[in-house]
Amino acid sequence: MKSIRFSLLLLVSGVSFFGQADPPTRIGRIGYIQGSVSFQPAGIEDWLPVSPNRPITTGDQIWVDDGARAEMHVGSTALRLGSQTSFQFLELDDSAAQIQLSTGVLNLHIQYLAPDQIFEVDTPNLAFTIFHPGDYRIDAQPDENITFVTVRSGNGEVTGGGQAFDLNPGQQAAVSGNQSIYFDVYSAPVPDWWDNWCQDREVREEHLPALRYVHAELTGFIDLDDHGYWQGSPYGEVWVPRDVPVGWAPYHYGHWSWIDPWGWTWVDDASWGFAPFHYGRWAFWNNTWAWVPGPLANPPVYAPALVAWVGGAGFGASFSFGGAAVAWVPLGPREVYVPPYHVSAAYVTQINTSGTVIANFNVTNVYNITHVTYVNASVPNAVVAVSAQSMASAQSVHEVSRPVSAAQFSSAQVIRAAQVAQQRQAVVSHAAATANVPHPPAAILKTPVVARHAPPPPPIPFAQKQQALQKNPGVPLDPQQTQQIRKSSPPPKRAMVVQQAPAAHKVQPTVATQPPARAMKAIQARPTAQPPSGTPTPAQGNKPAPPPAPVPAPKVEEKKAPPPAAPKVEEKKAAAPPHVTTKPAGTEAPKVEEKKAAPPAAPKVEEKKAAAPAHATTKPAGTGAPKVEEKKTPPPAAPKVEEKKTPPPAAPKVEEKKAPPPEAAKPATTKATTKKTTKPRETTEKEKE
Repeated sequence: MKSIRFSLLLLVSGVSFFGQADPPTRIGRIGYIQGSVSFQPAGIEDWLPVSPNRPITTGDQIWVDDGARAEMHVGSTALRLGSQTSFQFLELDDSAAQIQLSTGVLNLHIQYLAPDQIFEVDTPNLAFTIFHPGDYRIDAQPDENITFVTVRSGNGEVTGGGQAFDLNPGQQAAVSGNQSIYFDVYSAPVPDWWDNWCQDREVREEHLPALRYVHAELTGFIDLDDHGYWQGSPYGEVWVPRDVPVGWAPYHYGHWSWIDPWGWTWVDDASWGFAPFHYGRWAFWNNTWAWVPGPLANPPVYAPALVAWVGGAGFGASFSFGGAAVAWVPLGPREVYVPPYHVSAAYVTQINTSGTVIANFNVTNVYNITHVTYVNASVPNAVVAVSAQSMASAQSVHEVSRPVSAAQFSSAQVIRAAQVAQQRQAVVSHAAATANVPHPPAAILKTPVVARHAPPPPPIPFAQKQQALQKNPGVPLDPQQTQQIRKSSPPPKRAMVVQQAPAAHKVQPTVATQPPARAMKAIQARPTAQPPSGTPTPAQGNKPAPPPAPVPAPKVEEKKAPPPAAPKVEEKKAAAPPHVTTKPAGTEAPKVEEKKAAPPAAPKVEEKKAAAPAHATTKPAGTGAPKVEEKKTPPPAAPKVEEKKTPPPAAPKVEEKKAPPPEAAKPATTKATTKKTTKPRETTEKEKE
């Protein structure tokens, strides 16, 4: 196949390699949803259903409806949102994660926090700044005008109403008020069902095999082990997906969405389809597609899609699309990714050395390359094309795409970005905006929050920048263009964020053992006060929820398995008949007779066998009795006791054991024994007289 020849220097023309602002290297991703969860993309007024693999970044808002829950990851940090929660990223980049929590509950499990990184949660009453990795919970209740902050591990600072105080491990604070706040600090309460659910999810993540092959800060890796397997290859350990359609290839089952500041971003349909499409490379090896993660030692850098684009004038004519078209090929191991958005030279180095192994990587050498051969372009069904209109409207690729032959690909022009004009539909993704999509109440959206650190300006509405975007299709606006739009038509200010200056001195609160009475009502009114009804949570499903039923059964059987203990007790009782008479009536008489005469010994064994099946009926029907009989049939203990007493009775016992299996025979023997037992009772009474 012909090599694709192009100048990377021309390929990246127009990109500001010495720009002052690179896009974030980390991103948020909602990987778990239960119930109704919706979101509002930055710069769009509509609320839409959440696409599980759509990246979440600065300006995006999320609403978790009543009875629902969601789990998001930003690298190794897990953010879990409970029922009736309004969440927004005021800022998410390499230096800060600032969250607006207007109402609801947010649990944070932070594994890594750089010394210079800001992690802040802003609520209507306070701003909580987190200082160290740990486990935190924030409950915002604007209706009750109170916020609860719980620190299980780690520590942070509460700021509000001109005051500030530290919160340490094992403590909870209840803060009420706005202009001036009232707070109580006390020992953190026992974890409730919501805390336990979050803890179960964390335990699951900590034991995933994927952590041996990928960096812990790689967003989305937690779904890999459930949907594929790891194996050795010439590229090192690779991950192979299971249960994919026949003819499956990367970047075929999903759609393209426009997300600033990266531009065209791939959103995959598969539940596991995040990490393999934003990190690493794809290789066709051993007649199957395998994902090759980046070097384990290098912190990962998020990319919107690791592909190379082809197109150019007249490219769409060969597919009869009736207009412009664009195609792409998945990048293979050791192939360079050239971002189509505005970046610095340092960023280009970082994103390539974190995503694959390139020996002696040097930016200068990269841009002096005159041709590239894409290894995956020769793989059947690896390259597909779509019309520009299909891509701009976020249509499903596998429904509208057409395969690109080797000849078509070799004659195509390599382009630095998909030259497709951005449309609003690409921003809202393929989800349709309807009036039925749940969203926060108007009162919640108008509730201001307290912020310690000033957040960046709000995102520019898409309508205000669409005209500028269409001048250079497929390429995001550079920082200078964005600044010009802000000056010419300023977006609305963040009226819902009230910056709180840091307090001059910290308060040293008194730590009580229990929450005050005024906080108890608000605690009971929290949306997570009662677990949702319905099916068990996934965490319970992963834990041994079904096992508890079978586990007790074996334990009970094991206790019954050593019935030899019973014969030993009988030997002791044989020496002290009077002590037996102190037990409840109904069973003592037969025991006394057995001790006095050898013949009653047989009834004694029968009564014990009859009692054992009765106890076995407490087990699942149909299985308990047979198990007990099997264990009691072979017991050698019974014969040993009989040999000590009198050898003759041993024969009757063996015969009686064979007789009990028929159900009809058991009642007959019990009746006979009762008749015999009544006579001995009379004799014993006379003897006592």
